[in-house]
Amino acid sequence: MEVFFYGLFMDQDILRNNGIHPANPRKAYLNDYTLKIGDRASLVKCENEKAYGIVMTVGDDEITRLYAEKSVADYLPESVEVITDTNEQVTATCYNLPPALLTGTNKKYAQALHKLAEKLDFPAAYLDRIAENFT
Repeated sequence: MEVFFYGLFMDQDILRNNGIHPANPRKAYLNDYTLKIGDRASLVKCENEKAYGIVMTVGDDEITRLYAEKSVADYLPESVEVITDTNEQVTATCYNLPPALLTGTNKKYAQALHKLAEKLDFPAAYLDRIAENFT
């Protein structure tokens, strides 16, 4: 299955350390969503915004096991249409927190996400939006 990751799970090493074997990673964005960082990251519908991430092919059993982990068990899957950096439209599953559960702040998480997003060469304006969570 195709999964759109937008938080620290964009890092394939983190996925591999969790027993996930991703394939075919591609940079992508999701229209009309914005990134929100509380204790963890989530995407929230927001007209005229873009959320950036990586779409990867992951086994159904692997993704089920990953999101069964206690720290991410509240995330719910939804089907989304992402656009890759080669302009391919891909139907993917994206895991998000229900908005009522998006609470708190996590500067350390935001800093780690900023570093990863910078490494992935996401747009400067997007990096600035992440940096607002720790500056």
